[in-house]
Amino acid sequence: MNLRLPDEVQEALKQRAEEEGRSMHAIVVQAVERYLVEEADRATVRKLGAKYAAKHADLLRRLGE
Repeated sequence: MNLRLPDEVQEALKQRAEEEGRSMHAIVVQAVERYLVEEADRATVRKLGAKYAAKHADLLRRLGE
């Protein structure tokens, strides 16, 4: 896989990697892993929200009145 970043993003990543004493690769891998976990969490919350909204639709309607 190749990753092409805009020049300014690549330069910022390079500077951050130097500051942290890490490779750009390590930072990108960590960012992608974090994104995948956060998106999985969001999907779970949306799924549960929809489930409980449907299950308790009458109560939610009454609370909204």
